[in-house]
Amino acid sequence: MNIKRFLLLSLFLLLGGLAYYLFRPLSGIPDPAAFTCHELSEGYFLARDSLPAPQHILGMGLTYSDHLKETSASFDPKALPPIFLKQVSSMTGHETKVALPDMKEMLAAISALEPEVAEKVEHDFPEMGPLLDYEVELGFVLLADISREELQDENFVPPIGFFLANDLSARSLALLGEGSSKRYAYWGASKSFPGFTPMTDQVWIPHEPQPNSLPCIRLETFVNGEQRQSQTTENMIYTPAQMLAFIQQKYPDLSLKRGDMILMGTPGGVAIGTPRALVRLSSLLGFDRYRKLSVKLGGDQALFLKRGDEVEIRGEGLGRVKISVGE
Repeated sequence: MNIKRFLLLSLFLLLGGLAYYLFRPLSGIPDPAAFTCHELSEGYFLARDSLPAPQHILGMGLTYSDHLKETSASFDPKALPPIFLKQVSSMTGHETKVALPDMKEMLAAISALEPEVAEKVEHDFPEMGPLLDYEVELGFVLLADISREELQDENFVPPIGFFLANDLSARSLALLGEGSSKRYAYWGASKSFPGFTPMTDQVWIPHEPQPNSLPCIRLETFVNGEQRQSQTTENMIYTPAQMLAFIQQKYPDLSLKRGDMILMGTPGGVAIGTPRALVRLSSLLGFDRYRKLSVKLGGDQALFLKRGDEVEIRGEGLGRVKISVGE
């Protein structure tokens, strides 16, 4: 074989290997959990404001397999899923207007985590927008205090009621957590601006709760009348009891109290979806968080929410929550 053919063959093999690395399917995506499905006729509704106001709102991330795929997220069955705290002040209800956070508000949220990052963002990204995203989610509220000992009992049935929420997210902030030890704190900050947790005003409670039970309903999101998300809740990969146990592992000093809320994660169809080839290429090239943010800000932003948009989430039987995006 002459040198030219050798070089051509080597180039072909190199490009083939690169293509396989970039486009190979994601591995290890888990199957849905084994749920006991409840019909809504098997329970009753309670006004949310008849319960104590939550001391904590916690969010779970990457709990649906198709959302793992669309964000090209890696899955480690031995690791805790993403868990983050949201500000209780982010709660709102149906038919409200939610403001886009401005640069001053975003810088303040970043500075509370890493002041030096806020300084760099202010200098390098002075026109940074929030990249506002939607996330329809089934949530549950605790109907009683829960102890660590109860969560260690595999037969424990959490006393919970279910509701519907839109876990709005300023993805610009979340991207700044990439590669940081405070990654999920950035997730929480990105979801804690005023009005970023619109939710239903009623809670559905099963008459006879069972281990791993769930109202198996379809969740949907519509933006200006266009359907963006649609999937049933039994496609989640964790049960409520597992989520509570994960939370206690992540926050061992946090007391789970009556009224506390847990958002159970969103199905696929969000605006932030990123092709796995692009995710792998950025990893191969060693992109840091600022480079990743720059790429996303410079890309197509058509699916992200903008002023004047109307967003409605629905959960069959659990109601709907509609918000508009304002100044």
